[in-house]
Amino acid sequence: MSTNTQTATVTAPAQAPPRRRAPLSEGARAERRLGWSLCAPAVIVMIAVTAYPVIYAIYLSLERYNLELPQDKKFVGLANYGAVLGSSYWWQALKITVIITVFSVAISLVLGMLLALLMHRTLFGRGTVRTAALSPYGIVTVAAAYGWQYAWTPSQGYLSAAFGNSAPLTNEVQAIIVIIISEVWKTTPFMGLLLLAGLSLVPEDLQKAAMVDGATGWQRFTRITLPLMKPAILVALLFRTLDSFRIFDNIYILTAGANNTGSVSILGYDNLFNALNLGIGSAISILIFICVAIIAVLFIKGFGTAAPGTDIGKR
Repeated sequence: MSTNTQTATVTAPAQAPPRRRAPLSEGARAERRLGWSLCAPAVIVMIAVTAYPVIYAIYLSLERYNLELPQDKKFVGLANYGAVLGSSYWWQALKITVIITVFSVAISLVLGMLLALLMHRTLFGRGTVRTAALSPYGIVTVAAAYGWQYAWTPSQGYLSAAFGNSAPLTNEVQAIIVIIISEVWKTTPFMGLLLLAGLSLVPEDLQKAAMVDGATGWQRFTRITLPLMKPAILVALLFRTLDSFRIFDNIYILTAGANNTGSVSILGYDNLFNALNLGIGSAISILIFICVAIIAVLFIKGFGTAAPGTDIGKR
């Protein structure tokens, strides 16, 4: 007796070929050319204005160049970067900068979101509420910093008197706290303004549908509002983080970098304008530029640049 063995072969379903982008029509190409033509003058001017300082700063960072000893000018390659990265002053300034950036941005984000929700939900006096909420952002940072400095001056300032005639600007930890508070007070309206624009991306019909389905206010906020506000949150966080990392004027007025409160920008200023060391100062400036670029890349990679729903074709 013989048995016939049948083998079945299973073939995987053929994958659909990737979609090719439809060729642009002549009208679309004409519009694209017009857009580039209109943007070209501004792009050229921006490149011309920013490219030369950056290139010249890179050139100076590769030289030993002190204005007090101009005859000793010499190309030293990456020696200036090694001197900066091997110095405890740089790492101390970087630590202070990171602390101020993390705390001020995090607090500003939370308060800015609350402010944005308040301005968005205000039913009466909306213009008055928005004007009052945004007024701190309209004050020049230097003027605001002088106001905070006076408020914490012993025997003169009202905040110092309220806390037992204390002088927090003479203590490292307390001075950093005051700097963070002043940053939060100044920049929270800016964060709120950006997040208020993001709230307009959230459809009211979607909120009402979730409410009908029994979703609580917190569930609607975390599962609907926040995901749809992702692009606005990215912009707000990116702008504030980059701005806070380069903090200079607030610290310069309040403490001038004394008591270990100097940021990396203060360190660069001291080397460039006080010590007149263009080589070391330029190297610090380039390192700050590199840090800012890394922060921007991390934020864009972490949050993504597309609005919700636009990545469906990539799945």
